[in-house]
Amino acid sequence: QVQLVESGGRLVQAGGSLRLSCAASGRTSSSYHMGWFRQAPGKEREFVAAINWSGSRTSYADSVKGRFTSSRDSAKNTVYLQMNSLKPEDTAVYYCAARGASNWALYVREYEYTYWGQGTQVTVSS
Repeated sequence: QVQLVESGGRLVQAGGSLRLSCAASGRTSSSYHMGWFRQAPGKEREFVAAINWSGSRTSYADSVKGRFTSSRDSAKNTVYLQMNSLKPEDTAVYYCAARGASNWALYVREYEYTYWGQGTQVTVSS
C-alpha cells in the first residue's frame, strides 16, 4: 500500500505560480509511475501530467503544456507539479496518483492508477 498526500494548493492571482507536492509513504521501496489529475466544479476529473518512475519521461495535457512541469525527488519520495502562468480555468482540486512501475510507459487515464491522494484545492482569481 502507498499513501499519497498532496499539499501546496491555495488561492493565487492569474499569472502567478504554485508548486504542488505529493508525498508518498508506505511501500515506497517499489518504483511507481506518478500522475497528476484535476477536477473543476461540475466537471469530470481530467489528466494534467504524468512522470515515470525514474523522472526521465513526462507527459502533459495540451491545456497545461509549456506552463506546468512535473518532477520528482526519489530520496524524499515526493513528486512536484510546478504551475506557472496560472489561469482562472486552472482552478480545480488537484490529485496525485500512483501505479506500480513495470515498464517505461507513461499513463494518462484515471483507471490506470492504483493509489490516489485526497487532493489539494487550487483557486486562480482573475
